[in-house]
Amino acid sequence: MASLLAEYHAFLTDNRHMSPHSVRAYQATAERLSGFLERHWGGAVDRTGLVRISAGDLRAFLADRRVDGLTNRSTARELSAVRHFLRFALGEDAHLPALKGPRVQRSLPRPVNPEDVVALAEDAASTAREGWVGARDWAILLLLYGSGLRVSEATGLMGDILPLGSTLRVTGKRNKTRIVPLLEAVKAAIEDYIELCPYPMMRDEPLFRGSRGGALSPALVRRAVQGARGRLGLSERTTPHALRHSFATHLLAGGADLRSLQELLGHASLSSTQVYTAVDTAMLLDEYFNAHPRASG
Repeated sequence: MASLLAEYHAFLTDNRHMSPHSVRAYQATAERLSGFLERHWGGAVDRTGLVRISAGDLRAFLADRRVDGLTNRSTARELSAVRHFLRFALGEDAHLPALKGPRVQRSLPRPVNPEDVVALAEDAASTAREGWVGARDWAILLLLYGSGLRVSEATGLMGDILPLGSTLRVTGKRNKTRIVPLLEAVKAAIEDYIELCPYPMMRDEPLFRGSRGGALSPALVRRAVQGARGRLGLSERTTPHALRHSFATHLLAGGADLRSLQELLGHASLSSTQVYTAVDTAMLLDEYFNAHPRASG
């Protein structure tokens, strides 16, 4: 199993081009699973042995992990990572045991927290069939959250934005142009995608490409998010547009004023931006009722 785990580590790093954080997380799950199966089956486990893994074995593994205090959401993520490892070990077309993840309580409408944004992007990227497609999905989801773009704005970007700087010129609704910030992490993700993309980056061609080289469809981005949130047990309200909402809410909570936020989002009127003040107030009240010792008095 040691050689298989080493192959998996190389696959995550060299083929999927995952971040070091993601590699550690997926590798740790694979190591936990292999260690558990050796105890559970009473002997060494190799690639061929994994073929006989059953839904009962996976249930036993997750029950064992529950002892460590995993929540439903964390357990759902662990199961997603297990499936990723098994697909690598047994092949994409292998028949994996059918096992539903734990029920995750649906949350009220609220921004996606940064940890879930990263988990969502990592899961979408890791399940892509090709490394460059995974790099593309990772980059575009970070862009939606990091710069507050609409999904149609992100898929509409052209090669003429290159080379990248610290800001990005975006054309939104009614052909209104605005300047948005480009975080270093997002910039690096886009540059990694460009390096791996098999299609040349021309000024008059789309930046984000579909598998056949044409413009990436917003529907494909939504589908990737839908699959990832299901595997991770996230709310159905976790959509590409929710990442834009999260960008706005987190900026407002950090001290941004409404006028600046209006410009960054490309809203035609301030009234469209003012909805985020209500969201931010709801977040503060939620924190109060959960944390304040006299909130229930």
